[in-house]
Amino acid sequence: MSSHDIFIGETIGTAILILLGGGVCAAVTLKRSKARNAGWLAITFGWGFAVLTGAYISAPLSGAHLNPAVTLGLAIEGGTKWSDVPVYLGGQILGAMIGAVLVWLAYYGQFHAHLTDPEIVGEGEGKSVEARENAAGPVLGVFSTGPEIRNVVQNLVTEIIATFVLVLAILTQGLNGDGKGLGVIGVLITALVVVGIGLSIGGPTGYAINPVRDLGPRIVHSLLPLPNKGGSDWSYAWIPVVGPLIGGAIAGGLYNIAFA
Repeated sequence: MSSHDIFIGETIGTAILILLGGGVCAAVTLKRSKARNAGWLAITFGWGFAVLTGAYISAPLSGAHLNPAVTLGLAIEGGTKWSDVPVYLGGQILGAMIGAVLVWLAYYGQFHAHLTDPEIVGEGEGKSVEARENAAGPVLGVFSTGPEIRNVVQNLVTEIIATFVLVLAILTQGLNGDGKGLGVIGVLITALVVVGIGLSIGGPTGYAINPVRDLGPRIVHSLLPLPNKGGSDWSYAWIPVVGPLIGGAIAGGLYNIAFA
């Protein structure tokens, strides 16, 4: 496959992934959404279907990595050429940012209604900047992840473990040796693995398991003209980038030792 196909496939597929995944977070979070308070099950299955849709669309072009941790694991395993890695990453980060903008456009009215509602932003009135940002915190969660308990070691380890499971599952069940990516059944299985990860070990950090899934939308959150949106929590942002990359690398190394 050509660099052009890889870049276009990863851009489109990752944009769809973030549009549908971020979309379910917006649906569950924002006021005036018919799905508000639908809960964690809706979010986990929504992200699984997001992976399924994005991967099906992009698989013929790029093999549907949609995730730098997957690309890194495949490069270590040998199924992806190292020279193609920057092309994959470029398409993934661009697609993630496009997807986040599409979520904002689709829920434009709901974002405005939520962030101008006195019951929401009024929680921080007369209090510290931190308190005001906490009031808008759930809106950041539409775009990026955040821990329930802020502990650097635990948060990092959780992301490493969760991404290790994802990438090892991909390497052992669905990828062609020529690096063309997941087959039809492999895409479905991977989507179900994502749902399983969300249900089982997604609670502590919100399971980024994908650096661009977190970083791209977080950048968009910082740039969008959202009223009372609060900060983008950049002090935490490195964990959902570094943790998944470590997890993907470990999975690729273990695959070579145990399965190759």
